[in-house]
Amino acid sequence: MASAAASGNQWTPSRSAAGPYSPWLIVAIISIPTFMEVLDTAIANVALDHIGGSLSVTTDQVTWVLTSYLVANAIIIPLSGWLSDAIGRKRYFTLSIILFTAASLLCGLAPNLTTLIIARVLQGIGGGGLAPVEQSILADTFPPEKRGMAFAAFAIVVVVGPVLGPTLGGYIVEYASWHWVFLINVPVGILAVFLVQAFVAEPEQVEKDRKARFKDGLRIDYIGVALVVLGLGFLEYTLDSGLREDWFSSNLIIVTASIAAVSLIALVLWELNHDDPVVNLRLMKNRNFSMTLLIMTVTGVILFGTTQLIPQMLQQVMGYSSLDAGLALTFGGFATLIAVPFAGKLSDKVDVRWLLFPALLVQGAALWNMGQLNTDMSFTDAAIARLYQSIALPFLFVPINAVAYVGLKQTQTAQASSLLNVCRNLGGSIGISLAQTKLANSMQVHQAEMVQHLNPLDPNYNQWMAQAQGLTGGQDLAALAILYQQVQRQAAMLGFIDVFHFLMVIVFVVSPLVFLMRKSDGESAPAGAGH
Repeated sequence: MASAAASGNQWTPSRSAAGPYSPWLIVAIISIPTFMEVLDTAIANVALDHIGGSLSVTTDQVTWVLTSYLVANAIIIPLSGWLSDAIGRKRYFTLSIILFTAASLLCGLAPNLTTLIIARVLQGIGGGGLAPVEQSILADTFPPEKRGMAFAAFAIVVVVGPVLGPTLGGYIVEYASWHWVFLINVPVGILAVFLVQAFVAEPEQVEKDRKARFKDGLRIDYIGVALVVLGLGFLEYTLDSGLREDWFSSNLIIVTASIAAVSLIALVLWELNHDDPVVNLRLMKNRNFSMTLLIMTVTGVILFGTTQLIPQMLQQVMGYSSLDAGLALTFGGFATLIAVPFAGKLSDKVDVRWLLFPALLVQGAALWNMGQLNTDMSFTDAAIARLYQSIALPFLFVPINAVAYVGLKQTQTAQASSLLNVCRNLGGSIGISLAQTKLANSMQVHQAEMVQHLNPLDPNYNQWMAQAQGLTGGQDLAALAILYQQVQRQAAMLGFIDVFHFLMVIVFVVSPLVFLMRKSDGESAPAGAGH
């Protein structure tokens, strides 16, 4: 009876990982390694300059420390659902923690860039399996009416991690060394392995379902795996390197983008017609699930895009240190922590559409408010601007995750979790790439417009020159240098404002689409998903 129920659309506790322990203990334990991975990704961004200087490599070379991790991560996440089903959920989760921890040790001890990049690839493979499996465990361990609070804990991991990362990273590289960016993962990883082995159960029903699925042997969808590797690997590289390579003026980017596009189209066609796909795209026949993927992608665009933009703006325009710029984000992180429990409770009681829609509107309003910042802003102005945005983030992440599994079979939670995480990470990569490209273009446009007015016929020019000469003792060249520096600063600020407004438009366009979702009413929604 349990087996039949577990295979249907109704939730049963037969696949719960809690065993004899409290489900909330399981939440705390499985969140540790995921938080470690998400936090480390954000920390590593801050340490790039220090790594490059220590290893005596160029800026372009050291960016491979990020790119290698992102590409490996992007490839493994969509495969994690199938791997979890094939290897066993607890076993795969444990192996992922061990690989991430061992790779972190290798990163911290790396004597050269080559070793560091290889270690980062291994770290990306290990880290890619953590968040999807955690979400799958949460969905199986908690009934629909209690998932909101469970996924509130997950929201703390995926939202607060990127917020705290720049601050912690700035502190580590300033007061220790970049090696500790990776070495701090080692004791945390060892503790996580011990706790998972001691307290997290592998339910008999999960093992029965796994054996039933692979009773005729482990059939690997090699073509699907190859298309995932080519499609998402080259897409991630294109997004990460496009701006540095000047996008499609580069033959390399044309090639990588073409391979990604062809491979992803082929992947969709192949997986929809394969009996045992490595990525179950048929789940997207469920309208609610498809809409959660869209909203998750947009949320990733906004969260990761602004998380990189705000410290960059404070450093580039205001001259802040990396630590001070990170602290401006941390203030918003505390607001997120306070809002998370409320989002969890409301997700269990309120139609999630009426949580998602206002939350998106608040995101749009927060981005509009960021667009009102200027070069006279204070630290408090920047921190409060981020605070407005941070308050609404839990009301996006928690309801999305809580409603995503409604109408899906319990045996499909692993595949659904992997697709959700693909969209979150892909949205983040798209958001960072879009924001940086828009920023670079806007800065060029604004600088060109300002330079046109730098001539003696413009009264503002004469006034500025008089002020600058007063600072330089009448030296014209020094005064011009000061003036041009101010032009660059103002152009940069206007560029950041343009990006905030651009992201605001995206949010407002997408927000009404949440009403295409069905009313969230427990497990009553039809599955609408295939095998």
